[in-house]
Order: sequence, then structure tokens, then C-alpha cells
Amino acid sequence: MSEIAKSVGQRIRNYRNQLGFSQEKLAELSGCHPTYIGQIERGEKNATIESIEKISSALNVPLSKLFEKLDTSDKTGRNIPLECYEFLSAKTQEEQEQIYRILIEMDKYKES
Repeated sequence: MSEIAKSVGQRIRNYRNQLGFSQEKLAELSGCHPTYIGQIERGEKNATIESIEKISSALNVPLSKLFEKLDTSDKTGRNIPLECYEFLSAKTQEEQEQIYRILIEMDKYKES
């Protein structure tokens, strides 16, 4: 499947996990089948815009949020800021704050 499908699916999974929803709960709220939700999250299915809109609505996330900054990669084909965002957004708020504090401390040593 395309990298865009995988990235959007990962974002959906991250937002779902942040809310503490199971795939079944998200399926119920969005009117999609739980298997379909799993396939979208794994990037196995190219979801329709209508399905993505239903899912974003169930997650209370603007549709644009699922697609922003998907096409900004460097010459190696990697998008490090996006990878960092995806990594952090999969964590709890507390874990995000801890990681941020660690990064700030690391940055202080760089300046020394």
C-alpha cells in the first residue's frame, strides 16, 4: 500500500490510542466495520474520503490533521520531523512531557 495510506492509518491509530478507544469503539462511533478500521490503521486498505471523514469525526480530529505535512521528505526519502511527530503522538500526554523534558536537557548540553 502507499506511504500515504500507511501514514494516515498510523495517525488514526495514534489518535484512537490517545483517546483510549479500541478499534471496536472507533468502528461503532464512525459506522465502519472493526476489521476495516484495523486494515486502514495498518495501511492495508485505501480508505474512501467518506470513511476517513467519518473516522476523523468520531475521533473529533479535523480531517486536515490526518493529511498535513505528509509530503515533506528529505533526499533520503525520510521525513524525520514527521517520524518524530508520529512517535510522540503515539505516547500518552505524560510520556510526551517526559520525552520533551529529555530533549530540552539534551539540547542544553549541545550548547555547552
